[in-house]
Amino acid sequence: MGSLGMYSESAVRKKSSRGYDVPEGVDIRGRYDEEFARILNKEALVFVADLQRTFRNHIRYSMECRREAKRRYNEGAVPGFDPATKYIRESEWTCAPVPPAVADRRVEITGPVERKMIINALNSGAKVFMADFEDALSPNWENLMRGQINLKDAVDGTISFHDKARNKVYKLNDQTAKLFVRPRGWHLPEAHIFIDGEPATGCLVDFGLYFFHNHANFRRSQGQGSGPFFYLPKMEHSREAKIWNSVFERAEKMAGIERGSIRATVLIETLPAVFQMDEILYELRDHSVGLNCGRWDYIFSYVKTFQAHPDRLLPDRVQVGMAQHFMRSYSDLLIRTCHRRGVHAMGGMAAQIPIRDDPKANEMALELVRKDKLREAKAGHDGTWAAHPGLIPACMEVFTNNMGNAPNQIRSARRDDAANLTADDLLQQPRGVRTLEGLRLNTRVGIQYLAAWLTGTGSVPLYNLMEDAATAEISRVQNWQWLKYGVELDGDGLGVRVNKELFGRVVEEEMERIEREVGKEKFRKGMYKEACKMFTRQCTAPTLDDFLTLDAYNHIVIHHPRELSRL
Repeated sequence: MGSLGMYSESAVRKKSSRGYDVPEGVDIRGRYDEEFARILNKEALVFVADLQRTFRNHIRYSMECRREAKRRYNEGAVPGFDPATKYIRESEWTCAPVPPAVADRRVEITGPVERKMIINALNSGAKVFMADFEDALSPNWENLMRGQINLKDAVDGTISFHDKARNKVYKLNDQTAKLFVRPRGWHLPEAHIFIDGEPATGCLVDFGLYFFHNHANFRRSQGQGSGPFFYLPKMEHSREAKIWNSVFERAEKMAGIERGSIRATVLIETLPAVFQMDEILYELRDHSVGLNCGRWDYIFSYVKTFQAHPDRLLPDRVQVGMAQHFMRSYSDLLIRTCHRRGVHAMGGMAAQIPIRDDPKANEMALELVRKDKLREAKAGHDGTWAAHPGLIPACMEVFTNNMGNAPNQIRSARRDDAANLTADDLLQQPRGVRTLEGLRLNTRVGIQYLAAWLTGTGSVPLYNLMEDAATAEISRVQNWQWLKYGVELDGDGLGVRVNKELFGRVVEEEMERIEREVGKEKFRKGMYKEACKMFTRQCTAPTLDDFLTLDAYNHIVIHHPRELSRL
């Protein structure tokens, strides 16, 4: 990227900030590193600062609207379709045509922006790799900056990794998956970078640095003249999509590329957003390539939205699958909405990972994946997600058998029958039972995930599933809900009610089990005790924290004083 003509010379005036050259008003408080300094160069920071200054008030307003909506739900209201935007839902319009580079997305793999992971994912045989700065990443300074370096090397085609333990060098194949990048959600700060005296918005840092350094090479090498491509998480309302659309337009203008070059898929992973799908696509219509069923976060959001509704308690999390009426309705309406507007309707995550030491259990797990993907393909989804390269052949086979040579099902699976779905269908209470084992599993998974996150790992294999922040959130909010309402564990014949005493015993016993499973040495060196304290506090708090990671984030932010920055 060349000089930024739209900015004045004074805006890029050099100023030392812990070893980095920064523009006026920017202070970098993370560790100085020469490699990081290539990403955090002066012009890139000017671009990020411009996005922050232009959009911070819009972001603040949107977050205030979220708080206001939460207050209404806590007073008894439920989400629904907005009468004021009925005209958008009922009128005929379509999004911009899908770029040829990403017409076929039948299997997508996801994972953190870690170097070896990026290479393996791009080589995996999937059509798309979603490189994640969000739920699969612990956003410490090292992970974020190395992630940006890794992505730049990937787009440049120069990325390699030498695994010294195996004495193996990983490099890109000639054919690779198309790269999408997921920045963090609107609510997350970036406390290592201050702009005008306040922490930057995490997603603007992630988007801004990646776009600045890679848009030109990406369009040449991967995008066939389009891109870069993004996934956008955690939205609750179309006003948040409108901000993203404006961010994209500003970035395109600054880079001197055609409006509509940047394309994004929005994850529908909050309950309020399912009532805003048409409106979200409408706001992003020049920049959209569809919506995705972010089903784990969606379950978390169901509990969070109805935290003050004792009549909407969830059963064990393993029972809340796509067979539940409210989940199936969400998927069907998403397909109908996307195809009506001419864009992809992406299916949900297969979180299973290969079970290498038990072929029979592994085949049973694969069969569950195949059944889930067959349901998605027959319903009309254009593609699906997998958490592990080992699942890709099975997922690919199912979608290819159903779609044949067609790149997607946008024209062939209209799903006009889903036009009859109502708010009641989308809000129907999940059916099932609650068990002590469900409480134990939530506790065990939540503590282990949080311990890993605090030590820099955001994607964790636990009990043959890949857990990320979304599944840990379900564990946390479900425990909180059961404790708050003293639910009866009705699924195992015990008739016991959940209270603090029972939960305390469960925590103690599960900590002992974790120590046995991971071994005394790893348990001692890990942050299991700190994670246990944090997880227990959040489960027993009188008020539900909006996000597990907001509180935990304060424990991974490390500010480096100026005089020590180069040591």
